[in-house]
Amino acid sequence: MLHLEPIPDHLKKELKILFVGFNPSIRSSETGFHYANPTNRFWKILYQAGLTPRKYLPEENIELLALGFGLTNIVSRPTKKAADLSKEEYAEGAQLLKEKIQQIRPRAVCFVGKGVYQQFSKRKTVSWGVQKEPVVSGIVEYVAPSSSGLVRIKLDDIIEVYSGLNAYT
Repeated sequence: MLHLEPIPDHLKKELKILFVGFNPSIRSSETGFHYANPTNRFWKILYQAGLTPRKYLPEENIELLALGFGLTNIVSRPTKKAADLSKEEYAEGAQLLKEKIQQIRPRAVCFVGKGVYQQFSKRKTVSWGVQKEPVVSGIVEYVAPSSSGLVRIKLDDIIEVYSGLNAYT
């Protein structure tokens, strides 16, 4: 069986925004960089939403810390698709993520995909944007569409949701 390495979190105390994905892609595991799959639009979305001053490359992912942005995933095990993750992995990952959030206390946590937040919050119904009842009190929990190229939402609509994060920068 192919063994893929998790990729490092990029975290520090008092971040403006912590971005949380499902788990690393095969490409991210191979390169060691978040959102490294060429079909993933994360870097383009951040730039077009006005969150970054330019479009960063995956290999520059650690530079987001200087902007006050952190990167992590709900599950650290790389897979071809999020559907390959087990309920147990999600449950364990949600607990670890909650501990990370409590420890570093970002202004906002952006869940990159409704499914990520559903796994974290154990809620079935989730809307885009700020969640009314955060799991971790005192932290803004913000849900945005996945940046995966597989998502069937217009890019302009995705960018509009992400632009709401400018309130926390």
